[in-house]
Amino acid sequence: MNTPRATVRLQLHRDFGFDAAAACVGYYAELGISHYYLSPVWAARPGSMHGYDVVDPTRINPELGGEAALMRLVKNLRQAGMGLVVDLVPNHMGIAGGANRYWDSVLAWGRGSPWAGWFDIDWEVADPRLHGKLLWPVLGEPCDEALAAGHLALHFEGREGLALAYRNSLRLPLNAASQAELLAPLPVFAEVAVTLAQATPATAPPIYAGLADLVAGKEGRAAKDTLLAGCNSKNLAGRRRLQALLARQHYRLSWWRNAAEEINWRRFFEVAELAGVRVEADEVFEATHALLFTLYERGLIDGVRIDHIDGLAEPGAYVRKLRQRLAGLQAARPAPLDAEPAWIVVEKILSPGEVLPSSWDIDGTTGYDFMDQAGALLHYGKGELVLRSLWAELTGDTRALDGHVQAARLQLLAENFGGEFEGLVRALHACAMDAPLGGRDLSPNAIRRVLRAVLGAFRRYRSYGPEDAGAAADALQAARAILAAPDHALLDELARWLQLCPGEDATEAVSSRAQALALRRFRQLTPPLAAKSVEDTAFYRYGPLLSRNEVGSYPLDPAPDAAAFHEAMVQRASAWPRAMLATATHDHKRGEDARARIAVLSEVPDLWEQTLRKWVAGHAALRTRLSRPGQEALTAPVPADQLMLYQTLVGAWPAGLSTGDSQGVAALAKRVAGWQQKALREAKLYSSWMLPQPDYEDACERFLMELLQGKASQDFLGQLAGLLELLAPAARCNSLAQTLLRLTCPGVPDLYQGCELADFSLVDPDNRRRVDMAVRQAGLELPWRPAQDWRTDTLLNDKQVLIRQTLELRRCHPAVFCGGDYLPLHVTGPAAGHVLAFARQAAGATAITAVLRHTARLARFLDDAGWAGTRIELPAAAQGAQWSDALNGRVHVPGPGGLSVATVFAGAPVALWISHAAESGSVAGH
Repeated sequence: MNTPRATVRLQLHRDFGFDAAAACVGYYAELGISHYYLSPVWAARPGSMHGYDVVDPTRINPELGGEAALMRLVKNLRQAGMGLVVDLVPNHMGIAGGANRYWDSVLAWGRGSPWAGWFDIDWEVADPRLHGKLLWPVLGEPCDEALAAGHLALHFEGREGLALAYRNSLRLPLNAASQAELLAPLPVFAEVAVTLAQATPATAPPIYAGLADLVAGKEGRAAKDTLLAGCNSKNLAGRRRLQALLARQHYRLSWWRNAAEEINWRRFFEVAELAGVRVEADEVFEATHALLFTLYERGLIDGVRIDHIDGLAEPGAYVRKLRQRLAGLQAARPAPLDAEPAWIVVEKILSPGEVLPSSWDIDGTTGYDFMDQAGALLHYGKGELVLRSLWAELTGDTRALDGHVQAARLQLLAENFGGEFEGLVRALHACAMDAPLGGRDLSPNAIRRVLRAVLGAFRRYRSYGPEDAGAAADALQAARAILAAPDHALLDELARWLQLCPGEDATEAVSSRAQALALRRFRQLTPPLAAKSVEDTAFYRYGPLLSRNEVGSYPLDPAPDAAAFHEAMVQRASAWPRAMLATATHDHKRGEDARARIAVLSEVPDLWEQTLRKWVAGHAALRTRLSRPGQEALTAPVPADQLMLYQTLVGAWPAGLSTGDSQGVAALAKRVAGWQQKALREAKLYSSWMLPQPDYEDACERFLMELLQGKASQDFLGQLAGLLELLAPAARCNSLAQTLLRLTCPGVPDLYQGCELADFSLVDPDNRRRVDMAVRQAGLELPWRPAQDWRTDTLLNDKQVLIRQTLELRRCHPAVFCGGDYLPLHVTGPAAGHVLAFARQAAGATAITAVLRHTARLARFLDDAGWAGTRIELPAAAQGAQWSDALNGRVHVPGPGGLSVATVFAGAPVALWISHAAESGSVAGH
């Protein structure tokens, strides 16, 4: 029961909480889902639409309905024979808006806060303004401007004492000693000021309560008004008092733009509203996981998804500790839930050639690796190379993906992660100062220079030691190639300190404490640097085929062939048979069907080239010439942004939308405009989140609106519709193939909310829109509809029914799909290159999955006679068996040459067959 048969990912928020999810249980049970897989359920920032900004891991989110509503949901799930998997966020907490009492305590008490050890704060930075303090970059302008504008004001907060308010909304705690200094000159508050000056976090609450009682009286109220008036920032004396007050705090209040260069605490990526949590500390681990353990012991949850595992100080130690603690609670769970261990998967991006450490004692990843493998299979490698050449010609940029990634890394180090980079430089310099011989003369500037070269070339998200030797060696070789010869010795030294030279022991050369700090900071800097440089920067700069630019992908080489896919699945069946399989997530860049459609362009590169050249030439007059002082003039959108926009329109066009539907086209234009603004800012070339450029963004939006709603739309929409009609059959085939692979390959298939119907969504927040459950409920009544000709039939894309029937087969044959062997099947004949087939076998039962690929090329270059000689060879153990088509019930006895492809794909481009004897025996037991 604890290991899911299939999960559905639901995004919870205040408008779709536990009760709304409970109302959908019947539908998902009928679809064949075994477990809900929920976005974070812990108390999050008020109004959060995703839940990853957890403010209190010890409470269930009240905006979702609280614990009572969660209990109602679990009751519904258990009655339907289903379970629950929750999303755990151990790496960071949300700290914005005064909603996090733990962080606010640190602001108020500094290192004296009982929760100061929860957060990864460097209290000993060289900057004297930050010594013993943390940077608090929450202002929308420099601090002196905020004071001059009257945006900072002293407030009395009742039983919370005095506080500063920024723009009448954000509360800024004040430490007790500074409050005492403000209160002491006023006789009515003199006594309470004395006790407050000596207060601790434990003794302060009753003192603040006494202060509130004084203020409630007439004399106290008048004294309070005098105090507040004397700290009015609209006059010089008041500003000076507030400046002095700020100087006495445990934080340095700052403009948000200063965070990139001055931050002295670990963030999630570059988000200064999410603070890193030190779960490597036992007391922090236990406190932040106590509620999780309670839910598991009570049998309310069955497994966890761990968010951003690479961000933790010690990922391996963390997951082993988590497994151990959950295992210790297993016997106390209600029967029969006590019979199986918890299901644990981690959000982990695997770089090319990287494997998940087997020592972690988990069930696998959340499926980004499978999404890349299945998605790549849909692409035609030779066509992809043609489109890369076309991209280089039309954009004038001949760099491959690696070149864009390295440029992005160096830019991010300079502009976005300066604070983290300098913290690592300081840690490495401490290693040098501790070295007994030769290290003391290493300057911070030299360390910066060499470290920048290493980070610029380090392709992995994170180094885990010996298993990453190849990636580390590649990075060091690339760094050595660009560094001057005098820096090579320092490069070797840094490599030893950072354990990038397996087999060499650096602990004797430096102090263990200094090295441990440097190693931790290096390993916690490379994950955000990798994520931001690849999927959040380079993927918005380089886009020959946007269907390859997806989270979890690094499309350096063209799409691999079927043999590579088979090899990956054999490995998955052996090492990670319970890992999650995903083709859509809450973080995807484009919906699974949008990618499936764009992928067809790799099969018809000549057609796409003709179309692009026509559009680029025809739309030249729609672009805007921009002049910026001190910079070269540019025309918006630049070619790269223009080409990616065209692909986005191809991918995002909704199924069934007519070009004459002005409201529907306007709705699409609004969605694409939201994507476009995000894409331009993520690219960080002509606009950015740090410094938006309205002239460029507005010009790009005008270009988009002219294409979809202006005069140019009269021709463009017709041309786009004609192209989509040509792509539609192959795109539908890709969608169904991708779906069936997810459902039958080794692992646990996950359905992202709403994706049982066609999903042409864009990056968040577009991919988190509310799902129309009524439409999906009605769809369950539809049978599988074989087509007369899958190349032209417009009713073919019946993903929902394919999902329902395949999940029913998984329910009837759990041994086959949950741990069964994966056997690649050999295909012979003229159409063999267009067929991928494999068998799943266990306990004498066999199921065969077969899908068509590259069908645009198949339809153009292969006539019907070509099917006659194409066959799928059956595994030896299944020879002579009777087979049933799991989708439509047809029974077939193959000849000695195996399954005829003409028979297999008679009504659909995907097929799922089960040996007749196995089917009869298994179904009888249910």
